[in-house]
Amino acid sequence: MIRYQLSCDQAHAFEGWFSSSDDFDRQVERGLVTCPVCGSAHVSKALMAPSVSTARGKEQRQQMVMDAARGEVIAKMREMVKTIRANAEDVGDRFPEEARRIHYGEAEQRGLIGQATIEEAAALLDEGIEIAPLPVLPEDTN
Repeated sequence: MIRYQLSCDQAHAFEGWFSSSDDFDRQVERGLVTCPVCGSAHVSKALMAPSVSTARGKEQRQQMVMDAARGEVIAKMREMVKTIRANAEDVGDRFPEEARRIHYGEAEQRGLIGQATIEEAAALLDEGIEIAPLPVLPEDTN
């Protein structure tokens, strides 16, 4: 197995393990290697220093593991948000009104997404209307 330090066109750094250099090239050509942070398929090998075991090296390995875990969590969150958006109606700032209409049987049951102020969200929760905010992903803040 070969470990490569990789980076995407958005300058996110991560690592990948491949059975050979040719395996890496084939996977990149097919768009199978993507950035765990932003999902970009524009990935290339980054310069790597040789692996030397030191205390600092242990800290760096722990950081890489944490970065990889963070990337996996973000990828799962991204997929969750994509699924929610694909199966919900975006009602924008009418969200509190529409959520109430559904809750009180005045409108058909369906998934909603939209915007609400903190006060509006608190009032919906006080009425027993189940709501939850969608997570803010890294690409949402760029």
